[in-house]
Amino acid sequence: MAAEGTRKPRRLDSAALWENALRLLASRAYSVGELREKLRRKAADPADVARILDRLKSYGYLDDRAFAENYAGARLEAQGHGKLRVLRDLRARRVAPAVARAAVEKVYAGADETQLIEEYLRRKYRKVSLAEHLADPRHLAAAYRRLRYAGFSAAGSIRVLERYSPDAAALEASEEDEQRD
Repeated sequence: MAAEGTRKPRRLDSAALWENALRLLASRAYSVGELREKLRRKAADPADVARILDRLKSYGYLDDRAFAENYAGARLEAQGHGKLRVLRDLRARRVAPAVARAAVEKVYAGADETQLIEEYLRRKYRKVSLAEHLADPRHLAAAYRRLRYAGFSAAGSIRVLERYSPDAAALEASEEDEQRD
């Protein structure tokens, strides 16, 4: 008798796996890689996964290019993230690097990184005077790290931070030191 909580998951036949795929796609969009992994874990026959993915693609329910463009557009509009963050997130969602890169380039084609960084800083530091806050080297370094994590380039981040603190130029040197270590 199996210990409680260690039951094997029920394996799904082709019809049940198809229903499961449709149910998953009805709740949110998935990349091909994400859905493949979810279906693979539940499939009784691994060959069913490829057939179902092909069928979903032929019906237009699954399209990594459209998924990546919609995802990048949503991240740009709703969260104002930089290109590098969106690329990283798309790769984590198992979108092919070339497809992710093309989608991000298309969505960010008209975006001004400097303006995006300014808006991001205003949103994240709306309760403080940015010039006063960034006068503290620790806060300046934290803001820089935050911008880099949000997907903005080092040069763009430093260029905007220099408007608030003359010490921002030193951040580039410290980043180069970290990369050499």
